[in-house]
Amino acid sequence: MEKPRFASGLYVGSVTHHRVKPVRHRLSYRVFSLLADLDELPRLDRELRLFAHNRFGLIGFHDRDFGPLEGIGIDLKRWAGSQLAAAGIEGGGPVRMLCFPRVLGFAFNPLCVWFCHRRDGTLAAIIHEVSNTFGERHAYLIPAFPGTDGLVRQRCDKRFYVSPFMDMETAYHFRIRPPGGRPGEPLALSIRQTDAGGPVLHAALTAERVELTDGAILRAWVRHPLMTAKVVAGIHWEALHLWRKGLAIRPRPLAPAHPVTVVGGADAGRVAPTRS
Repeated sequence: MEKPRFASGLYVGSVTHHRVKPVRHRLSYRVFSLLADLDELPRLDRELRLFAHNRFGLIGFHDRDFGPLEGIGIDLKRWAGSQLAAAGIEGGGPVRMLCFPRVLGFAFNPLCVWFCHRRDGTLAAIIHEVSNTFGERHAYLIPAFPGTDGLVRQRCDKRFYVSPFMDMETAYHFRIRPPGGRPGEPLALSIRQTDAGGPVLHAALTAERVELTDGAILRAWVRHPLMTAKVVAGIHWEALHLWRKGLAIRPRPLAPAHPVTVVGGADAGRVAPTRS
């Protein structure tokens, strides 16, 4: 099979959420995501007519949508490398971000996943960057140790307010099949959120890679012309349903003072396989 033109790619699939307590609630919707290799962004901007970097386009990637809120104009790859270095994690290789792109200038990313590699190309860490609808962002930096099955399993305690209907005293359990480099290869990201009594929420993204071309961008847009706006509308619509089901709004604490929570320890990213 011929080598893909770019390390970057599109992923087309679906997102599902299943809340199991204190009320049951389920949602599912089709989406497309962008895997952006940060080194390739200028080239993507030059060679693809329908992709724009830091300017308006059919779909695009704006640096200011990611990283620290006060970091307008920062070099995202350098910033990620500095975070890894501060955590004592070897980096220096590609940084690839799985996110929703801007669509006709608008974007909102409930979760952006940064895959940070060593110079030899092996996966070193994952940054889970979370945004809420109050204009705040926070990231969890966790070392990554793929298992023999190719999956990365990670865990961290919740430190950042996201849903007004979810308690802060919960933990995230991530199970990730990192993105590959060939069209048709699957990507899977699941998050199990638990409290002291057990599971509260299961969320998952399942998608397949599509080679990044103008034709693929156009097809994705035709199928999901207002995708990012739909994501924001869907968040508020589902919140209304939860409120009607009797869930109380939790008070919003201040966001963490530091934009990144480092999950420390040499084995912080090693989580034994569990049944889901």
